[in-house]
Amino acid sequence: MSLPPLSRLFQAMDATWTPKAIHKVGPWLVREDPGGGQRVAATTATREVNAAEIALAETAMRDLGQTCLFSLTPTDAALDKMLQDRGYEVVDPVLMIAAEISEMALPDSKPLDAIPCALPLALQAEFWAHNGIGPGRLDVMARTSGPKAYLFSRHKDRPAGAAFVAVDDTIAMLHALCIDPNNRRQNLAARTMAGAAIWAAENGANTLAVATTRENLPAQALFTSLKMSVVGKYHYRRKTENT
Repeated sequence: MSLPPLSRLFQAMDATWTPKAIHKVGPWLVREDPGGGQRVAATTATREVNAAEIALAETAMRDLGQTCLFSLTPTDAALDKMLQDRGYEVVDPVLMIAAEISEMALPDSKPLDAIPCALPLALQAEFWAHNGIGPGRLDVMARTSGPKAYLFSRHKDRPAGAAFVAVDDTIAMLHALCIDPNNRRQNLAARTMAGAAIWAAENGANTLAVATTRENLPAQALFTSLKMSVVGKYHYRRKTENT
C-alpha cells in the first residue's frame, strides 16, 4: 500500500479540521472561519489563475471579514510568484507528514496515555487553552463530523497532554498535539501518538498524517522516530491590509 497523494491529504485536512464553510468562488476554495487559525481560513486555487482572479479571491475574503491568506503547494509556483509581486509575505512553511499505521514504530501505550473522549473534558480544554489552543479551535473540532476523539493524557494523576484525531475514510489526521513541558522526558508524546494510531486503526484508518511547521524541529524528530516521513510541503502567503 502506498501513502495517499498530497491532494488527498488536503481533502482529509478539510474533513478532519473543518472550516465553518468553504465557498466556491470562481477557481477558488475560500475557507471561512472566525477563529480557528490559518488552516481553516486559507484560500486555495483549483486550477491555474490570473491576476484578475486573484482580485476576486481577495474581495471574497475581505467580504468575510478575513485577512487575505492563501495556501500554496509546490505546484502553485506561478500563483506563488504573483502573490509575492502583490506584496504577500510567506508565513509558516508547513510539512505534511504521514505513515502507514501498520509500518509505524510505536511504543507501548498505557491506558492513561491517550484516553479517547467523545467530547473535550473541562480539564482538557483548560490544558489546550494554556497552550494557545482556545475556543476557536475547539469549535473546529466540534464541527468536524465522522469518527473523532479528543485524546487526553494523564501522568502521575495530573493532566499531561492532549490531542485531537479524526478519520476521513481510511486517513486519520492528528491535530492539536500538546504535551506538558514537565512531561516531555517521559516519552509521553510518542505514547500519545501510539494511542492515536491504535484508535485510528480501530476506526477504519490505515494512514496517520499530521501537519507541522518547518520550524518545529522537536515535532519533526518525534514523527521521524515513529517512522513517519515527509510526504509534501506547503506554505501560506498573507497580505496585511495596508500593503
